Amino acid sequence: MPRVNPTLQTAAAYAWRSLAVGAVVYAAFAALGRFHEVAAAVFLGLVVTAVLRPIADVLARLMPRSFAVAVALFGSIVLVLGVLTLVGEAAAGERAGLEREFGDGLDRIEHWLEGPPFRLNPRTLDDLQSRIGQYLSSHRSALISTAVSGVGRLVEVVTVFVLALFCSVFFMHSGDRQWDWFCDQLPQKARARVAIAGRAAWRTFTGYTRGIILVAGTNAVFVGLALFALRVPLALPLALLEFFAAFIPLIGSPIALAVAAVVALAAKGPIVAAVVLVLIVVIGQIEGHVLHPLVMSWAVRLHPVVVALSVIGGAIAAGVLGAVVAVPLVSVLWSVRQALVHPGESAPTKG
Repeated sequence: MPRVNPTLQTAAAYAWRSLAVGAVVYAAFAALGRFHEVAAAVFLGLVVTAVLRPIADVLARLMPRSFAVAVALFGSIVLVLGVLTLVGEAAAGERAGLEREFGDGLDRIEHWLEGPPFRLNPRTLDDLQSRIGQYLSSHRSALISTAVSGVGRLVEVVTVFVLALFCSVFFMHSGDRQWDWFCDQLPQKARARVAIAGRAAWRTFTGYTRGIILVAGTNAVFVGLALFALRVPLALPLALLEFFAAFIPLIGSPIALAVAAVVALAAKGPIVAAVVLVLIVVIGQIEGHVLHPLVMSWAVRLHPVVVALSVIGGAIAAGVLGAVVAVPLVSVLWSVRQALVHPGESAPTKG
């Protein structure tokens, strides 16, 4: 019987193990895709816990833990609703002036496109407007059905947020006991390694969450002050958009500032829009070379190429939610791997 080459044996061993791991990963992502609302709710619940648990721990020194969790959670809800109300009132207060400014801005853009170097035919713009109107009138039923389905999606989003708050209450109140119970269900030999992996995962996740919130808040303040200085309308809503967009590393902030540039172009003209485009480069440099190294280097040790590939891969797999979740997920997996390979380097902190 002919002997198999040792190199081929080794390659075959790695191949079937890789196939087995790939099958498990595929099954996990298929399950998450099937129950993506539940997965999103648990993820948001962990985010809320990472942000509010230190506050609940401080309040628990002054009152029972159940009340401390309730005060921290409801206080944050009131704060978020207050900010959203302030943004809504600011946008509503600018509505009258915005209609006039946007009308004048669109006229300026048309005249600008008709001049050098574009020299666009005026009939082209008129024809484009008429085609848009014809499209809207001919596809009115499709647009209405899309709006109705959007209401259904809104109900799903509200359900996810309610479930996330429900999970965060128990995570903040008794997360340690829940984790200890889970570890107790495992075989005795696996408990120590799972405990090490859990501590590393939670430490990285909390560090990333708090760091990205700080980075997003700093970006939003810079953008808001710059837009106010340039007298760009909707400065406060655009700053809020920048805050949420910063949760998608590398590409979120440029997209939000591109929206701000479009608003500036329509309301203030090409010069102010060009300044906002310069702001995209400045904010990107501050975020990439100052904020991320200072705030998040201790929690997330990923190469920028890995971050970019993670964001794009997450967006392809699960849209915006995947782009948001991809980097913390990869960071947690890498920290778990490092903690298991080098257990002495993992600090035994409790999450």
